[in-house]
Amino acid sequence: MNDVVVTESHGGYAQQIEAGHHVFAADESVGFGGTDTGPDPYALLLAALGACTSMTLRMYAARKQWPLEGITVRLRHRRDYRKDCENCEMPESRIERIEREISLRGPLSDEQKKRLLEIADRCPVHRTLANPKEIVTKLVAS
Repeated sequence: MNDVVVTESHGGYAQQIEAGHHVFAADESVGFGGTDTGPDPYALLLAALGACTSMTLRMYAARKQWPLEGITVRLRHRRDYRKDCENCEMPESRIERIEREISLRGPLSDEQKKRLLEIADRCPVHRTLANPKEIVTKLVAS
């Protein structure tokens, strides 16, 4: 896997992202002080999950030779306060919530659709987000 390099571009919050030979932008919206030259970081995170979900479903359906004709994944990110959940240890804390809606097109049986929804939770990005993780940060010389 290639490194991803993110570099501040032309001031403000605008960023240039290099992922392999792909170059694209990230930014904040004008309402949040950015220049809206690209999606915000949460949109990129959701895009990664949505793309991985769709690709995983496509691979599985192809391997099973199921008649999956199309996939659409719609995602939303929210922060819910824990005060609404039962037996929370810290009621003032927030819970990060990603809502994912999957639309499957094609003459699939109910059993095939059910299995594909189970497979969606097995995509690598879903597993990365759902599992405990360690992010190691170090300062390097410029």
